[in-house]
Amino acid sequence: MAPLAPLVFITGASSGIGQALAASYLRTGWRVALAARRVEVMKSWLDACGVRPDSYEIYSCDVAEPDSVIAAAHACLAGQGVPDVVIANAGLSVGVDTAERADIDLLARIHAVNTVGVAATFHAFIAPMRERGRGRLVGIASVAGIRGLPGHGAYCASKAAVISYCESLRGELRGSGVRVVTLSPGYVDTPLTRQNRYAMPFLLSADQFAARARRAIARGASYRTIPWQMGVVSCLLRALPDALFDRLLAGRPRKHRQGGGRPP
Repeated sequence: MAPLAPLVFITGASSGIGQALAASYLRTGWRVALAARRVEVMKSWLDACGVRPDSYEIYSCDVAEPDSVIAAAHACLAGQGVPDVVIANAGLSVGVDTAERADIDLLARIHAVNTVGVAATFHAFIAPMRERGRGRLVGIASVAGIRGLPGHGAYCASKAAVISYCESLRGELRGSGVRVVTLSPGYVDTPLTRQNRYAMPFLLSADQFAARARRAIARGASYRTIPWQMGVVSCLLRALPDALFDRLLAGRPRKHRQGGGRPP
């Protein structure tokens, strides 16, 4: 019997970066496990692309609910086996105003998806990957996690937490054969970014990002900013004194308070 093709598990796979990553892996002969709320959207997309039914499975889950994504992970393990790569991609990006009571609840949901959801996505796969002695756990962070942007506090804070969480997990899994990869996208053309009201330098298409991300994952990079130019920008932003940073962002349009996001 021929060996099974390698397997990747991706959350937030119904649009944007998640869908582009799924397409990139499918084109290179991988099997995919796709986890998101919008099951019919994923099924319609796969059918339209002519993807063979034996090369994918779809798992319905809400990444904001840990038990939901953990159940999807266990279903993947039972039905498809231990993935070679797990990509915690699901995320929300909505502007918040701390003076608005409703936005406190929104902030909690953003953190539930963007930060807790990453840990919940990885949870069920760590033990079997350790036992096998190899695997890749990939957290999708953001350049926005480097410094806080006005009106974007929930998203920036959640992505900063992803960067620190993945760094911590990388140390915990050192020597196990399981690699933790943190990817920080710059601006990528997706439904999440198209409503932005400010300039987006070095904008990539979702397919361009996915191709570069897949190479970084294969190499087991501990941390990678995509594109590299945004890595330079993020280093400069990190080094700026607070007074200069605040002056630089004065008057910058803020993220919309409603709408937008990579559906979990």
